Amino acid sequence: MTAGSFAGGCTPQRLIVVGSGIAGLYSALLAAEAGTEVTLLTKGALADSNTYYAQGGISAVLDEPAPGDTVADHIADTLKAGVGHCNEGAVRVLCTEARLDIAGLERFGVRFDLDDDGDPALGLEAAHSAPRILHAGGDATGARVAAALIRSVLDAQAAGRIQVIGHAHVTALTQQHGRVTGAAFLQDGQGLGVEGDAVLLATGGAGQLFAQTTNPSVATADGLALAWRAGAEVKDLEFFQFHPTCMVRSPHARESEGNQDPLLISEAVRGEGAILLDAGGRRFMPDYHPDGELAPRDVVSRSIALHLSALGDPNGHVYLDARLIEAHKGSGFLEKRFPTISARTRDAGVDWTRELVPVAPAAHYWMGGVTTDLHGRTTVPGLFAAGEVACTGVQGANRLASNSLLEGLVFGRRAVEAFLAERSENGVPPSADSAAAGDTAWKFERMPGPVEASFSNPGIFSRPALRRLMTAKAGVIRTGGQLREAGAALAAWTAVEPAAIPADSLDPRAHEDANLLLAAQLLVHAARERRSSLGAHHRDDTRPLEMTVDDDKHYSMSRKASLVL
Repeated sequence: MTAGSFAGGCTPQRLIVVGSGIAGLYSALLAAEAGTEVTLLTKGALADSNTYYAQGGISAVLDEPAPGDTVADHIADTLKAGVGHCNEGAVRVLCTEARLDIAGLERFGVRFDLDDDGDPALGLEAAHSAPRILHAGGDATGARVAAALIRSVLDAQAAGRIQVIGHAHVTALTQQHGRVTGAAFLQDGQGLGVEGDAVLLATGGAGQLFAQTTNPSVATADGLALAWRAGAEVKDLEFFQFHPTCMVRSPHARESEGNQDPLLISEAVRGEGAILLDAGGRRFMPDYHPDGELAPRDVVSRSIALHLSALGDPNGHVYLDARLIEAHKGSGFLEKRFPTISARTRDAGVDWTRELVPVAPAAHYWMGGVTTDLHGRTTVPGLFAAGEVACTGVQGANRLASNSLLEGLVFGRRAVEAFLAERSENGVPPSADSAAAGDTAWKFERMPGPVEASFSNPGIFSRPALRRLMTAKAGVIRTGGQLREAGAALAAWTAVEPAAIPADSLDPRAHEDANLLLAAQLLVHAARERRSSLGAHHRDDTRPLEMTVDDDKHYSMSRKASLVL
């Protein structure tokens, strides 16, 4: 079965897709193409997603790859970046099937940039051994991909094949006889619902947990919380990737723009030759890793944090020097290759062709999520997940650059295939209970115990307070003591602001707050349990970057009666 040849059954099936990033849009289109009745729910507008803001591109080894590049190389690079924590089967699927879904995107109107010979223009990014990054519109890949898929979805809606419900905040998954069959949602102050044969979560991540993030405001862990409350297993939540190079604007600029988020400076910029300097003008990355600025992004983020700490300025920033690119590749290259970043840095008052760009790490991507098998199936019948909300094990402890959009495509398609197979005479793929990524998973019976009596009052819960707490105690660098303090504060807040709010609440923000608080508890608990450093999870009070037999476990949690939340 390919991305363009689904065989639907005689009776139309009904699939509810939640989320409008690349995984949700692509999955909805494929399911509708197969004759499925599709309802697509999105919390904001269709373009409100992490996908829309993605700059770097999509990694894939094509039929005609860069000289010397192979699928085996892509697999090896992904496994290496994941620090030995990946599910190798998932990685093999991702890299082997990549070209299939790149063709699927092109079928839905996505046009990738070409070189002077008319071939795909392949870029190089950190930790890739060869150029294999497809981009569109230079550094506007996510926006171009999202726009093309949205056009196709709207065309399908006009043809009656997809029902799009916008500004619909999903608050709960409905179940019948132990199977997920629908979703309750808020729209225009009303509580509504939709029923189907299954639900596919494609809700993205949870960058709003942290003070600085590359994610838009909609990234509030909704899908993770929905799945957890429905009884699904979650996994590897301690691994949250921080993008190392996000522009830090002055407090005055942030206030005047009404935006507290830094501007993502794509990994591709370092791939083109940009370097990092400290406040003294010294290039420091080679002191921390032999690959310098092209080391895996968890290494770069941690190196920046360690270097700033060594300089006595842990809350400071370093500088990205892109002037070298312009000098080496000619005047105008940055504007042509990175038009979006050029415009946005210029709007922020920095001419990066002549000035250094202040940057610092920011929350970017959650490697963990809802446990799925290689067909997007969660541990709850009728519930599928794909994209950042899911955890197939493909990203390991640290995602390889530009593998995120690819994961949403490959496993979104495979989830649709599994959904279509459920009532076919060919049977169904194995469930996540028997084929979950990382078969070494084990479950926690209880969440953290009572609040430590020595912890001071964390104050009144608010999103800014939560973000400050998570950044300070569970960010790029963590210690056991910091995580205990975070757990205590979260428990104190939960006692006043329960993570499970009344299902009949009509306040979308209250639901988001509850989802963020729940996600924070789950992340902190997972981070406390993993006592050794691994990938994006760095414990500054334990052995750094060493891996033991126990470190390779995919620590999972299931919601049981004994859990304390």
